[in-house]
Amino acid sequence: MPRQRGELGRAIAGVLLGLVARLWLATLRVRVVAHPALARAADRPWVLAFWHGTQWPLLAWRRRRETVVLVSLSRDGAMQARALALQGLRVVRGSSSRGGARGLAGLVRAMRARGTDAAFAVDGPRGPLGVVKGGVVVAARAAGAVLVPMTGLARRGFVLRRTWDRFAIAWPFTRVEVRLGEPIDPREHPAAREGVERALAELNAAPGAAAWPASSARVVA
Repeated sequence: MPRQRGELGRAIAGVLLGLVARLWLATLRVRVVAHPALARAADRPWVLAFWHGTQWPLLAWRRRRETVVLVSLSRDGAMQARALALQGLRVVRGSSSRGGARGLAGLVRAMRARGTDAAFAVDGPRGPLGVVKGGVVVAARAAGAVLVPMTGLARRGFVLRRTWDRFAIAWPFTRVEVRLGEPIDPREHPAAREGVERALAELNAAPGAAAWPASSARVVA
């Protein structure tokens, strides 16, 4: 009975968290900067790859199609899964450390059966920060997808410094930027994991779209 009460409490907390997040995210003013090469990959599934801690602005982005995410099997993951579902994401449970193979298989099945994209925090579930794990490349190859490095930044916000991923949250009504980098086809690039790592470092370091030539960056409403 205590376990059931705990599960119910986490379920309610997840729903409340998801509702608050949905209202908060709706206030953000989103600017999207996308690499033009993404137009050539429009017919392929995308596996969106980002660092832990940068995803708050990404949740405010109007995704091009249904997107599936992998959420940990932990108790906190159960709460997170409910919150993310309220943001319009399709959730598959699993991780790279527990139930990883099953989680990746479920994610790939969803991509193939439903024609969805997928989104990965690629340095998880517990870091180290800035190191891409191999699961994202495995999933992209299995689903016939391209890897799309991405990040989210905010003009004003705060960082939860006590969290391992230094999770960054934009204040309500502020401007945020979603950056989508050049797609990487894992079937053509044997060092796709290293390529994603380099691309994410560049996306997070560049002021605006200055890392790309002016003709190579485009702003999407």
